[in-house]
Amino acid sequence: MIKMVEYENLAKANSPFFAAYQQKFEKVMQKGWYILGQEVSQFEQAFAEYIGTKYCIGLANGLDALTLALIALDLPPKSEVIIGANAYVACILSVINAGHVPVLIEPRDDGNIDVSKIPAHLSAKTKVIMPLHLYGYPCEMQTIMDLAKKHHLHIIEDCAQAHGAEYLGRKVGTFSTISAFSFYPTKNLGALGDGGAVLTDNPLFADKIRALRNYGSHVKYYNDYLGVNSRLDEIQAAFLNIKLPYLDKINAHKKQLATIYDSALDERFIKPKKAVGLDSVYHIYAIRHPQRDKLKAFLKEKGISTEIHYPVAPYKQKALLGMFNEDYPLSDKFHATTLSLPISYFHTQEDILYVCEMMNQFREGEG
Repeated sequence: MIKMVEYENLAKANSPFFAAYQQKFEKVMQKGWYILGQEVSQFEQAFAEYIGTKYCIGLANGLDALTLALIALDLPPKSEVIIGANAYVACILSVINAGHVPVLIEPRDDGNIDVSKIPAHLSAKTKVIMPLHLYGYPCEMQTIMDLAKKHHLHIIEDCAQAHGAEYLGRKVGTFSTISAFSFYPTKNLGALGDGGAVLTDNPLFADKIRALRNYGSHVKYYNDYLGVNSRLDEIQAAFLNIKLPYLDKINAHKKQLATIYDSALDERFIKPKKAVGLDSVYHIYAIRHPQRDKLKAFLKEKGISTEIHYPVAPYKQKALLGMFNEDYPLSDKFHATTLSLPISYFHTQEDILYVCEMMNQFREGEG
């Protein structure tokens, strides 16, 4: 009998919080303060405490978080920023939008940036390393920090997929000059719309980003910087205040589902890497298989929805053609073979066991 397993259903994933959301919405609506109010301030303080930084500044989305982090550093124009070649396109866009130059580095087997390849790409213009904790799996931050210290570089962590992930017992987002988060609805800590934040221990950067998000203004109608309009919405902050106390529970549930995949899936499928001291929160559980597209079609016939993160390498996107002169074969391989499996907060162990059972029935050439 075919069982239907959705890849994601945000209504189901958020249903445990609906009653609290409704009550909070009514409270905010009746209060009449809808921009940069008490809910935003409360969330900023709570999220900074959860991650382990001094400051959190709520923004409109994760892309703005990366962009404003770069702008706040006040780098020389056209500075070079090191990022992963297979990272989401937002990483590249943030660098370009901030007036700088992205330099792409091939990934390791786990999909994260291969730090050993960074030194060959350093130049006098290199100012920032921007590691993405892909799919919620932490990068090797000690090696990155050592390299940044040696060459006097800033680090901006892209934590958009890694809320609560830990490296050597310490949460990601605390290893950098500034870290950036997204609260897009599919994230482990997702809002009901767009949202983002930057975190830092540096009071000067925190103060500048607070102004940058609000037209470059510290005081209303007085503009110190060429800023933008990128403020975390008061309603979304209210929803995040409800959900944040449950983040560890959400992460634990996804880790439990990932353990089922790890143990029940055939070894024919390349599963996420595990390493001592690297604690993933499995925003995405991505496997790799040389016949990814056939596997995806096969699973669809069995009632199982999957996703591809991401089908096209960033450097091959139409908007970026001609910007990069190198080839990135390892990145291309990831984009051609990666398939994301269901692993939402609403999924049950039975759902995941069914996915494993069907995947193990797949034979090369089927689909």
